[in-house]
Amino acid sequence: MRTTILGSATLALAATLALTQLAPASADSIGVKDPKDLAHGADLRSVQVEHKARNIVVTTTHTDLRESFRSGSSGAVYLDTDPADPGPEHVFAGGYFVGTDYQLVEVDGFSNASWGEPVEGSYAMRIDYDREQVRMRISRAALGSPDEVRVAVKVAGSRPDGSNTRRDWLGEPRSFTEWVAR
Repeated sequence: MRTTILGSATLALAATLALTQLAPASADSIGVKDPKDLAHGADLRSVQVEHKARNIVVTTTHTDLRESFRSGSSGAVYLDTDPADPGPEHVFAGGYFVGTDYQLVEVDGFSNASWGEPVEGSYAMRIDYDREQVRMRISRAALGSPDEVRVAVKVAGSRPDGSNTRRDWLGEPRSFTEWVAR
């Protein structure tokens, strides 16, 4: 009898934990972890997406993020804002070292050849080397005030010999997080 009760309680607890790990589609933020799989300071470890009343904030966390241009660390956050149109409509791209720049542009897919015009509106990127985080803030108005958003994230860097690292995607290449509603 005791084994049956304990077994049932364990199953109920496991089911509850499994359900709490899934982010609801109507959440106003989502956090996703990424394995340590790139031997470089750009290695992506987690992504937090917050869909606030006025802004969408994407924060990426890395391993051993460096200020030096020699790191070549950079990233691209692809934003999908239209559930009826598969793929991203915007990309926020920039370098993750001191003295670099960033830009939000329109896109039609993941190919760099599909990058279009810069987006008019308010957006900014801030890098915190002590916390090893890159924070991108984009006004909802700059993205057309979407009801929901999801992101795909890609980072890479350069090795000391000048060669490039492989790309590190959040999850599978060109895969998106769950939708995050306002």
